[in-house]
Amino acid sequence: MGLGKDIRHSIAKRAAKEIKPGMIVNLGIGIPTLVADYVGDIPVMFHAENGVLGTGPSPEKGKENPNLCNAGGFPITTIPGASYFDSATAFALIRRGFLDMTILGALEVSEKGDLANWIVPGKRVPGMGGAVELAQKAKKVIILMNHTDKYGNPKIVKQCELPVTAPRCVDMIITDMAVFSITKKELVLEEVFEPYTIDNIIEKTAATVKVKNSIKTDY
Repeated sequence: MGLGKDIRHSIAKRAAKEIKPGMIVNLGIGIPTLVADYVGDIPVMFHAENGVLGTGPSPEKGKENPNLCNAGGFPITTIPGASYFDSATAFALIRRGFLDMTILGALEVSEKGDLANWIVPGKRVPGMGGAVELAQKAKKVIILMNHTDKYGNPKIVKQCELPVTAPRCVDMIITDMAVFSITKKELVLEEVFEPYTIDNIIEKTAATVKVKNSIKTDY
């Protein structure tokens, strides 16, 4: 099942709960971009690889600034205290490990936390972007994605078949069906979203899943 607008926003809203006051957070292209709309009054500095620290919610329609966008080229706003710099400085912040969290999309994630999100062999892409360094250097990596691809195939797998962006880097996965954490040993099912069941999720996950004893269900 494809992600409709409401589901995409629901995933982003759930991800926003992981953001704590004072964090520096990078948001990837796609669903992660929506997270900025759900942080409320939490003091957080969103980072963009093209050279902005302190981005805010999406602008109202008709009030977009054509000179102000995120790394994906989508219009953004800024908050008081925001700063601008070149891409070299933006990546220096990433490489020095100053980002508390990055929230990215994915094509595949393995049960060990390997991330594949930059290329499908045979398809043209403009480049790998900043995901390679974000995935390796951010203190916490959260993935937001549809649980299955457009053909119904699981995107959470035992081993990635697509080229890996970074190995064993993912800490949490939030899909339209569930929330998982990934430890050094296992993929743990933490939450189940309505209308799915634990059995639905295990069926659509091509990896070994440990079900948390105190699992949260949202039925």
